[in-house]
Amino acid sequence: MINLENIQRIYFIGIGGIGMSALARYFSFHGKTVSGYDRTETALTKKLVAEGIPVTYEDKIEEAPKDTDLVVYTPAIPADHKQLSYYRDNNYTVVKRSDVLGAITQSSFNICIAGTHGKTTISTMVAHVLRHTGYGCNAFLGGIAANYNSNFWSSENNTCVIEADEYDRSFLKLNPDIAVISAMDADHLDIYGTEKNMQDSFIEFASKIKNNGVLFVKEGLVRENEFRAPAILKYSMKNASADIHPQNVRMMNGYYLFDVKVKNEIVDDVALNMGGLHNVENASVAIAIAKQLKIDDEAIRQAVEEFKGVKRRFEYIIKKKKLVYIDDYAHHPEELAALIKSAKSLFEDMKCTVIFQPHLFTRTRDLAEGFANSLDLADEVILLPIYPARELPIEGVTSELIKSKMNNRNVRIVEKKD
Repeated sequence: MINLENIQRIYFIGIGGIGMSALARYFSFHGKTVSGYDRTETALTKKLVAEGIPVTYEDKIEEAPKDTDLVVYTPAIPADHKQLSYYRDNNYTVVKRSDVLGAITQSSFNICIAGTHGKTTISTMVAHVLRHTGYGCNAFLGGIAANYNSNFWSSENNTCVIEADEYDRSFLKLNPDIAVISAMDADHLDIYGTEKNMQDSFIEFASKIKNNGVLFVKEGLVRENEFRAPAILKYSMKNASADIHPQNVRMMNGYYLFDVKVKNEIVDDVALNMGGLHNVENASVAIAIAKQLKIDDEAIRQAVEEFKGVKRRFEYIIKKKKLVYIDDYAHHPEELAALIKSAKSLFEDMKCTVIFQPHLFTRTRDLAEGFANSLDLADEVILLPIYPARELPIEGVTSELIKSKMNNRNVRIVEKKD
């Protein structure tokens, strides 16, 4: 395990990633000298620069600082990256982002939110409730919290809320006191090989919970009986007998009003200004965690009511009487289905058009049929070319693969024009 105490200068390769930027902000907040590289300039890298964190966009050795104490990289960086190779060849301390998070969580109380979908919203909800109520936390999030326009904040309270990423088995380096597993649908099969291997990793994550810790798990997950933790609480939107269950859910002029049963207690009249019944379920487990921390019910209510959501998670860009435009990062078939069902239930008299860009060639190859089934729920679908991110093209894997499996004929592919 790396020792962070004597490190003063840190260089991030892939600093524009959502998880990497949160770490960069953490070290900058603590007075360290932070800089980094990313392939392209984005709104996020511009904000880092505005915060005093220099970013270079050229993979040149001369652009890499030679006096750095620690180099942090994301697994999305290719192995032949020039700067990364330089640091490795010259015996610098080079570690993955997950190693740094693991080191940070060695000496803190940690709330780690895992799941193939739902984790960004739940972790942001939990961190917001802790911040808004004055409990306090250090937040390392996988999305931009709309309330604070950031994916990181700090506190004197030595409590961390961490989005626990299953990609590259990163979450196995964390040290959770409280953990959530929201979903275990097949994903990242380029890393795990099989769905069973991925499930094994979640089971191992649950086993890492410290003594006297608690696992909150969505009821009905495959192999849920194999989870081992000091205490396990199940949450469910559908099953009223679950330990945590939202009930008496009402639609009230564009927001949800509901009660939450947490074991033998009721937190009543919770208002959530966010679309989607799945977000009522997400809010319920966030409330249960706040209750576990002995936060007052009224303070919890006020915090949830003030929650503005996460950028690109059921985010309203336009909301008019005859036109609604929702932006959502849904990049898994289950997320996509939940998004479309929620939008159609909230705006049942309107035509539902989905503009979808698949993320990653491997995910499109492995889950094409699932994407097709989810997109069939829409009235009209516009498919964009696959966003490759860290991957090279795979022969025969294009957006046409999804289209070919759809029953909905009201679908077309729009190519990018230079």
